[in-house]
Amino acid sequence: MKNLIYILAFLFSTVTLAQNDALFEKGNTLYNDGEYAQAIDAYKAILKTKKHSAEVYFNLANAHYKLNNIAPSIYYYEKALQLDPNDADIKNNLSFAKNMTIDAIDVLPETGFTKLGKKITHAFTFDGWAKLAVAFAFLFVVLFLAYYFSFSTVKKRLAFIVSNVSLLLMVISLVLAFHKYNLDKKDNPAIVFSQESKVKSEPNKRSEESFRLHEGTKVQVLDSIKEWNKIKLSDGKTGWISADDIKAL
Repeated sequence: MKNLIYILAFLFSTVTLAQNDALFEKGNTLYNDGEYAQAIDAYKAILKTKKHSAEVYFNLANAHYKLNNIAPSIYYYEKALQLDPNDADIKNNLSFAKNMTIDAIDVLPETGFTKLGKKITHAFTFDGWAKLAVAFAFLFVVLFLAYYFSFSTVKKRLAFIVSNVSLLLMVISLVLAFHKYNLDKKDNPAIVFSQESKVKSEPNKRSEESFRLHEGTKVQVLDSIKEWNKIKLSDGKTGWISADDIKAL
């Protein structure tokens, strides 16, 4: 019975993959023909099958960009960048899309040490740092055994030094892994989809207006209360915005 279920699941996934490939090619053809709205429908049909890829999000963003849909284009470029953070084309097109936004928000400068720390932490994913820690732990055990069973003084000294370096690197990798996990947990970006949104000082319509945001602006969601989200901008400003005005990445 289990074998039959596995076979059916495999066949279903194969058929879905073939259908998605066909939809992707259809979307590309429509895009090249200038039928951007129809291309968007084809790409979204792929996403409905729960199959996500940087390529689909990138092409979807390009189609929205061609139609001057500011918020959706930025949103899908950001989604593509999450899956492929080092892709130069995605970064380049995202910068063009951001040029269409109204809000000019400064970025708070970071100190050299903080900037370097974040750069090192984001060099790998949480899983990447964890795997690296396991590799160093394995290397430490091997070298410690080599040290214990070696009869040569030179080999013992060398194994002792390298094993301790491996242990230190294992600890550093673990620290960076958990630091990366905490940073990812706090990272809750969203894109403003409303053409113009009033950001309030408190989570209610009667509170004082702090500032206004326009579509395409990226924010960080800090908290949620009913239909309100507390957001933070890259310049440090905070406020409460209607949950309907933004879309989480």
